[in-house]
Amino acid sequence: MASPSGTPTKITQGSQTKGGIGESTLRPDGTLKVTGEFAYSSDMWHEDMLWGQILRSTVAHAEIVSIDTGEALAMPGVYAVLTYDDLPTDVKNYGLEIQDTPVLAHGKVRHHGEPVALVAADHPETARRAAAKIKVDYRELPVITDEASATAPDAILVHENRDDHHAGHVPHPNIVHRQPIIRGDVAAARERADVIVTGEYTFGMQDQAFLGPESGLAVPEEDGGVHLYIATQWLHSDLRQMAPVLGLPEDKVRMTLSGVGGAFGGREDLSMQIHACLLALRTGKPVKIVYNRFESFFGHVHRHPAKLYYEHGATQDGKLTHLKCRIVLDGGAYASASPAVVGNASSLSVGPYVVEDVDIEAIALYTNNPPCGAMRGFGAVQACFAYEAQMDKLAAKLGMDPVEFRRLNAMEQGTLLPTGQPVDSPAPVAELLRRVKAMPMPPERQWESSEGADVRQLPGGLSNTTHGEGVVRGVGYAVGIKNVGFSEGFDDYSTAKVRMEVVAGEPVATVHTAMAEVGQGGVTVHAQIARTELGVTQVTIHPADTQVGSAGSTSASRQTYVTGGAVKNSCELVREKVLEIGRRKFGSYHPAWATAELLLEGGKVVTDGGEVLSDLADVLEGETVEVEAEWRHRPTEPFDLRTGQGNGHVQYSFAAHRAVVEVDTELGLVKVIELACAQDVGKALNPLSVLGQIQGGTTQGLGVAVMEEIVVDPKTAKVKNPSFTDYLIPTILDTPTIPVDVLELADDHAPYGLRGVGEAPTLSSTPAVLAAIRNATGLELNRTPVRPEHLTGTQLSEG
Repeated sequence: MASPSGTPTKITQGSQTKGGIGESTLRPDGTLKVTGEFAYSSDMWHEDMLWGQILRSTVAHAEIVSIDTGEALAMPGVYAVLTYDDLPTDVKNYGLEIQDTPVLAHGKVRHHGEPVALVAADHPETARRAAAKIKVDYRELPVITDEASATAPDAILVHENRDDHHAGHVPHPNIVHRQPIIRGDVAAARERADVIVTGEYTFGMQDQAFLGPESGLAVPEEDGGVHLYIATQWLHSDLRQMAPVLGLPEDKVRMTLSGVGGAFGGREDLSMQIHACLLALRTGKPVKIVYNRFESFFGHVHRHPAKLYYEHGATQDGKLTHLKCRIVLDGGAYASASPAVVGNASSLSVGPYVVEDVDIEAIALYTNNPPCGAMRGFGAVQACFAYEAQMDKLAAKLGMDPVEFRRLNAMEQGTLLPTGQPVDSPAPVAELLRRVKAMPMPPERQWESSEGADVRQLPGGLSNTTHGEGVVRGVGYAVGIKNVGFSEGFDDYSTAKVRMEVVAGEPVATVHTAMAEVGQGGVTVHAQIARTELGVTQVTIHPADTQVGSAGSTSASRQTYVTGGAVKNSCELVREKVLEIGRRKFGSYHPAWATAELLLEGGKVVTDGGEVLSDLADVLEGETVEVEAEWRHRPTEPFDLRTGQGNGHVQYSFAAHRAVVEVDTELGLVKVIELACAQDVGKALNPLSVLGQIQGGTTQGLGVAVMEEIVVDPKTAKVKNPSFTDYLIPTILDTPTIPVDVLELADDHAPYGLRGVGEAPTLSSTPAVLAAIRNATGLELNRTPVRPEHLTGTQLSEG
């Protein structure tokens, strides 16, 4: 693997190559997806393949007394039944950071739906029937479901023998991680405050609700290894966790990305990857596993539900004096990404505001609730919901306009964060708020027409429950800050291999990375970068696999920044090699080859004055140029475990929303009319994709505001709504108009000045909707999602 030792010579990119950076080029997979022809991982097929099935626990916390697989093994068509005792090595756990998750339950189960046994059979229905015949005798244990039960002096430990690197700094073994942030003197600042507001906020458990459930195909290979075709977010992380459990060296576990039907963080953790490979290696046959929707709710982590306790102070003229807050995140039975979520929640808990005196604590719990981990905007989403509600409370108490109050306290470039880290790139918080407030308002009473009420425009929609009686409009604002990239000292890098050659008389570039295309459009951007840097029209995107270096995870809004940076870096090195070939071949014929700054543009080599020196095809004739190079962003450092100080983040993204809602106050129904957004993206590499990311993130924020929540029984810790019948997500009828104002203020540290886009709008859309509903109803509404019963009578603290 080639890793450049220095910065490549910068050569100005050609600006005339069609389909380059800054253009709204279309997705290469777009037509196939909308016509139903795209091959997702669930569409994979192999001759003579078997079907895998997972038996999951029916209780949330219990000792496993016995497992009887006899009846299942005796069924015709069953090839294998595996339990914990059949695992091939002494390594039986995995995990993103803490290896606390068993491949199959051993001794006890810790959450509802935990994998207990595996079946491989010649038909999916046979596999399901066989799994149902496995007899598991459980002895149920008390469940840990909240902070009180988790941290009581006599609390049952979810993990009895913790030895991970966080165990030494937490006050109780049922706390995964704790991060305080202390800066300034909160007690003294409190004395200076003219007004103080407090709030207790509850954030519900959200599901990623990707439309393609988990699926994969494991194929045993002749050398004793296995090839896994899988829908995932991070091929190399999966590989690192899988190989030790399978008892294989990493070079015998090959992984290829298959079609991914959405992710949003839910595919960062392993699901059936190890299970499919175990069954394939045991049976010697390809094994396919496809979750149904019910199983998918148990097969991946969710967004952490949270309790947030906030106190803010401000002077009479509207300047914030201090913040004191405590954030309690429920991580469920296994750690997953909880430590990183705690780091984000604590370090971003102030929001995009200047507050010099803070006392912050964030923790994540081990409980017997479903495991929680990564989901779009993790940690920052929960905090934004609370601090934006606090901003509205303060503005109301001071008699100030809520937008102007925010603008008065908005951070800017140079602001010190509570962690002591300066914001060293544009932070146009005040400008985004100004822009979103200035956007035209949607017309009043849109449901009215000469023919009568158009019920589709009313709260309740086609249920025809109201014709406008009792409908009140509300408007609310919110703004958020989200970090981009991995933080706290993580070695965050990506790798790209770029090749240039002549195919059928035309220069062609091939880009090969391990980036997981999960719908974000990275394959489009990589081709745009190659066209811009190499001046070619034809770009081939090689399928992502583990035959190239790691690209890291498709998460944290990092892929365009980091893998895009790696592609750009590799292209620049390829370009240098191509020009060296040209100088060797043609330099003696034209002095400009040696003296001028040369560009690759439109398949030609030209001088900076536009003089054509040669066709690229002539330069590359008989030659192949290939470079594999890494790209790293600036280093970060862990937050101090006592004070929270440290340069923990790389980059920040900012978005502001204005929500316009109409509420039927008699029936408790809400219709979101518009969610206008203003966002700084640094540089819109593909403007159409940028709009799609902003509108998609906005819609997910809308979902958690008014409908999405996994409901867990507090007595049994069982999931009560594992289906899209009972877990509701926004449809086209629920999705409002989403006008977007895109600002492009370059970050000089990032490739092309870009800024991560996809997560920031998920933060501010939720509190904006809640603010609008509060504005319409006058209710406090301190939880998500808002339900009808919260609007029509006594406020319920828990749904």
